[in-house]
Amino acid sequence: MPAAPAGTPEAVDAFKLAFRAHPAGIALITAEGDDGPVGLTASSVASVAVDPLALAFSVTRATGSAGGILRAPGFVVHLLGADHIALAETFARSGTERFTPEQGWRRLPTGEPHLPGARVAFRCRSLAVTPVGSSSLVLAEVLEVLPGEAGAAVVYHDRRFVPLE
Repeated sequence: MPAAPAGTPEAVDAFKLAFRAHPAGIALITAEGDDGPVGLTASSVASVAVDPLALAFSVTRATGSAGGILRAPGFVVHLLGADHIALAETFARSGTERFTPEQGWRRLPTGEPHLPGARVAFRCRSLAVTPVGSSSLVLAEVLEVLPGEAGAAVVYHDRRFVPLE
């Protein structure tokens, strides 16, 4: 396959194809929005630093759940396990039923929705938001590490959630 100059449709297609074949961990990011809890599935979470504890993620727009998270004073980044694939799928689609008692949600004393069954969760606050085209890159300070339940990890690969055994 020949090189594709950035900005061309061929480069966009090659970029998407490359990342479809690059497995990524799955997280669920939640916050208390203006009209109640908001959340979304993300495969872009990455550790940034340990002093101070920091992580980064991107969202593809500043509306809906992503907009609620960007406007919130704090949010929780949950690293999901294989037993949460159905929940990841639910939060990856618009218009699905979210934050139900059956899903296991609780509220932290600070108000954010928290899933205690996640492998681990990080209560965070935004340090910086950098617009990149129609997306936003969020750099966040980790304020608290919330241990969860051990279990097999899950990755997003080729548009599917895949458990790791």
